[in-house]
Amino acid sequence: MKFLGNVLATIIGIFVFFMLFFFGIVLIGAIFGGESEGVVVENNSVIELDLGNIQNDYAGKYKDPWVTVFSENKTIGLIDILNAIEEAKNDDDIKGISILNSNSGLGMAQSKALRDALESFKKSGKFVMAYANSYSQKEYYINSVASPIYINPVGEMDFKGLSSEIMFFKDFQEKSGLKMEVIRHGKYKSAVEPFLENKMSDANREQTTALLTSVWNSVVNDISKSRNIPVAKLNEIANGLQARTPEMAKAQKLVDIIAYEDIYHDAIKKILKVDKDKDYNTISVVDYAQKVATTSLSKDSSNEIAIIYAQGEIMGGEGDVTVIGEGSMRRSLEEARNNKDVKAIVLRIDSPGGSALTSDLIWREIELTKKVKPIVVSMGNYAASGGYYIACNANTIFAEENTITGSIGVFGVLPNFTPLATKMGIYTEQVKTHTNAADYSPFVPLDENFKAVTLEGVEHIYKTFVTHVATGRKMTFAQVDAIAQGRVWTGSEALKIGLVDKIGGLNDAIANAAKLAKIESYSTQNYPEYEKNFEELFAGFPFASSKATFIKEEIGEENYRVIQEIKKLQNRKGIQAILPYEINIR
Repeated sequence: MKFLGNVLATIIGIFVFFMLFFFGIVLIGAIFGGESEGVVVENNSVIELDLGNIQNDYAGKYKDPWVTVFSENKTIGLIDILNAIEEAKNDDDIKGISILNSNSGLGMAQSKALRDALESFKKSGKFVMAYANSYSQKEYYINSVASPIYINPVGEMDFKGLSSEIMFFKDFQEKSGLKMEVIRHGKYKSAVEPFLENKMSDANREQTTALLTSVWNSVVNDISKSRNIPVAKLNEIANGLQARTPEMAKAQKLVDIIAYEDIYHDAIKKILKVDKDKDYNTISVVDYAQKVATTSLSKDSSNEIAIIYAQGEIMGGEGDVTVIGEGSMRRSLEEARNNKDVKAIVLRIDSPGGSALTSDLIWREIELTKKVKPIVVSMGNYAASGGYYIACNANTIFAEENTITGSIGVFGVLPNFTPLATKMGIYTEQVKTHTNAADYSPFVPLDENFKAVTLEGVEHIYKTFVTHVATGRKMTFAQVDAIAQGRVWTGSEALKIGLVDKIGGLNDAIANAAKLAKIESYSTQNYPEYEKNFEELFAGFPFASSKATFIKEEIGEENYRVIQEIKKLQNRKGIQAILPYEINIR
């Protein structure tokens, strides 16, 4: 046994040695690699717009340099891409942008922001061209700013309007014995409707139809301007699937040229005056954004505007680039508030909401900060429910036309397995000293006293939520309650009813913050800076993430998302202020 122990100790020692050696090599490479010249942009270059790995506005940064070195998170976010496109307008080495078989994971408001940036770039006199073997509806929306637009001769075009699909589980619960106990406020708070009904309520259908119609109108209005096609004609094309083939798409003027990819590249070579038998210079937009980010770090002014990114579901704890936690948010607001160089704050929100308690903690920190410095909100894809909760007391609120916001309402969902347990012959009884001594148990029927107390909590949070909105938006409680009840609105609709102040993107919000702070020259500083411990550091390693990667490969991306949603439900604690349901617009 001693011999085996020595062998095992030797093996472990060798393993630890190689791990430390590996970490040392990677760290040294990261340190000295940062001192290299980095990306070089050659003369007469074209930016290739590939955003396959870009999903978040903000890529994040970390206090611990080890986490930065080993983190799986990308160092570039959409905001960096938009800044790069703006920089490229005045870069003499950049002649144009090529959107080649682009397939992004951006939301609708992000797509709108990207499209606006490409439109501005094109107005500088440089070209934006697009080619795809096939166009999804969202990708065509982005690509429609290009001129000319190419499509593969055997490709296809998806242009048919928007839809959203919701599944209902009422009968499934009864047959399986897995029941979800629901406590809510708000007739439009349909996050829990699938557990209560077998079909969509009239209120839910009303808000979903209005939402899709508003988003679609924003999309076709932009396409109409770029392609010079009347909106009525675009609706006719979508309704009749009149652009489903390359020939039909060209006949309807949605695309310009049907050709193979080599013809597309030859056209770019002609613009650049490059011989057909030679390659033209290209640079990926991610590399160019990295270059811009690392060469524009010097401050032009002692005045700063802090941009605090709140993206993901709102939960407790520290948070990260995909989760809004009170730890990083409260720390960022406090740091910006106490920094004398920071004259104003822009809160960039992309969140469907989440924990009502965490939302209120962040709201309070914003309220304290607003007394010292102006705060302007910029809404991304979502700023709904808890996402709107943390926005409502800002000095000014900006939203994109197709931002999903509102959803002012709260609910609680409690899983109950009593029917299933009974079917399996499992019975549970409780013994308690006082009437309400026992906590909620998923293995006994929902106690009416517990239900009443929980409903009281839901009502209290709803009233607090509405009161905060009324105070922040200078409205009466009744006025907010009339447009609340959990109803979801787009940015353009929210502007009409007073939930937002202006339509615009992040740059518009920054300009407004500078105006409120009465400064003309300023630099920007991004927050939060996340705190990760040593255990969380290893979560980014391939051997730590291989399980998730393996599951994705085995069951597919869509099924993996279902599993992730179930995990989210398990992690939601307390009363929730979250978007009615996951809105997947197709």
